[in-house]
Amino acid sequence: MTPTTSYDLVVIGSGPAGQKAAIQGAKAGKRVALIEQTREIGGACVYHGTIPSKTLRETALKMVQFLNATDVFDFRMRDDLKIASLMTRLDTVVRAHGEFMKEQIIRNGIDRFHGRAQFHSDREIHIRGLDGTTTILTASISVIATGSRPRVPDNIPIDHEHILDSDSILSLVYFPKSLIVLGGGVIASEYASIFALLGVQVTMVDTADRPLKFLDPELTDQFCQAFKKTGGHYRGQQKVQQAQWDGFSKVTTLLENGETLDSEKMLVALGRVANIEHLNIQAAGLTPTPRGLIPVNDQCQTTVPHIYAVGDVIGPPSLASCSMEQGRRAVCHALGLDSGDAPEHIPMGIFTIPEMSSVGLSEEEAIAKYGEALVGRAHFHEIARGQISGMTHGLLKMVADAKGEKLLGVHIVGEGATELIHIGQMGLLHHIDIDRFVDNIFNFPTLAEAYRIAALDIAKQRKN
Repeated sequence: MTPTTSYDLVVIGSGPAGQKAAIQGAKAGKRVALIEQTREIGGACVYHGTIPSKTLRETALKMVQFLNATDVFDFRMRDDLKIASLMTRLDTVVRAHGEFMKEQIIRNGIDRFHGRAQFHSDREIHIRGLDGTTTILTASISVIATGSRPRVPDNIPIDHEHILDSDSILSLVYFPKSLIVLGGGVIASEYASIFALLGVQVTMVDTADRPLKFLDPELTDQFCQAFKKTGGHYRGQQKVQQAQWDGFSKVTTLLENGETLDSEKMLVALGRVANIEHLNIQAAGLTPTPRGLIPVNDQCQTTVPHIYAVGDVIGPPSLASCSMEQGRRAVCHALGLDSGDAPEHIPMGIFTIPEMSSVGLSEEEAIAKYGEALVGRAHFHEIARGQISGMTHGLLKMVADAKGEKLLGVHIVGEGATELIHIGQMGLLHHIDIDRFVDNIFNFPTLAEAYRIAALDIAKQRKN
C-alpha cells in the first residue's frame, strides 16, 4: 500500500504563479509541496516562452544596431547563420534563472515532486513519477498552476519541423528564407517582428483587420509601419482553410478565399489552452468552463473553497507578472493573511519590435466612460535621447479627462516602452495631475522626457 504524506499546501505547477504561491505558503510557516511535471523548475515561461524569445529579441536588436552603423562597420549576416549562434547566452540565461528559482524553493524548505499530478478527491492528489512510481499527497489547501500550451488547430498538422508552434519555433537550426505566421496576437506579433528584423520574409495571416486588436490603434499603426519597413506583410481578415508540408520544399497554405501562400516554414500561434486535462479536476468537484478554463472568484478561489487556481488556467490576462501576484494573493486568502490592496492599473508589456506597453484607459475607453478626453503625444524623434540612440520610431500617448487635468492612461510604442510605462503606472496609482509632469524635471537626455512633452501637449489644448 502506497503511503500518504500530508501537507498544509500543495501547489501543482512550478511556473511564475506556482512558485510564488508555494513560497508564500512556506513564508507563512506552512508545510508546502510543489509538484512539477517536468524535470526542471520554472515551467514554460523559462524554457519555451518568455526567456528564450526575449533572448533572441535582444540579439536581434544588437544586430540591428550594427546594421544601422554601416558607415563604421562592414557588417552583414551570413546566409548559413544558425539560430543557435544568435542565442549563445540562452543556455546561460535559462540555466541561471532555473537555478535561481530552484534555490528559492530549497531555501524556503519546500518539498519538490516531479511527475504528473491527478486529483483523486478534493483533498487527495496522486503523482505519477518520472520513474513510474506513484506518490500520494493530501492537502488542506491546493493551488492549481499548471499553465498552458499552444493550441493545435484541427486543420493544421503541426510536425514541429516544417509547421511549428511557439514551443518548437526556436528548435529551428537555420533561419528560413520565408515564414508564414498564423495569428495576430502577442506571441504571433513578437515572433513575426523578430524574424522579419533578422531578414526572414514574414507574412502574418489572421482573421482580424489588424494585429493586437486590443491595443490602442496608434500603437499598432506604428508597429505595422515598423514591421512593413523590415519587409513583413500582414494579411488581415483572412481565414486559413488548410496548411500542409508538400514533402519536399515548402508549406502550402490555402485560404478560404481560394488563394494559396507558400513558405519555407510556418509558425502557428493561434492562442493557448490550459493544461488541465490530466488533472482529473472532476474528482475534486470542479467543472471547467466551455473554454477549458477553471472558473474562480476575485480571490482565485474555485467552487471548492480550499482549492485555488492561478495563472493561465484561469484565462486572461495571462501575464507572468499577474500570475505571480495571483499565486501570492491566493495563498494569502487561503491562510487568512492580509495580502494588501488589490492591484490596480496593471501594465501590459508586449516585446515586439518595437516594444509596446499600455496602462490605464485608452482614448476610446476614456471617451466611452467620460464622454470626452484630451490626448497628448510625444514622438521619440522629437526627443534628444531618441536621436542619440537611434530610437526615433516611437510614441508616448497620454490620455487625460476632458479638462486636461486628470491622468487616465498611458500608451507607449518604441524601444524602452515596457520600462517607461511604470512612470505612468505610478502616476495613475497616486492620482498625479497632468501638471505634475509639466512642473517637474526629467533627466536630459532621456526618453522619459516624453512624459513632459505629452503633458505639455495636453496643457495647450485646455479650454480657458
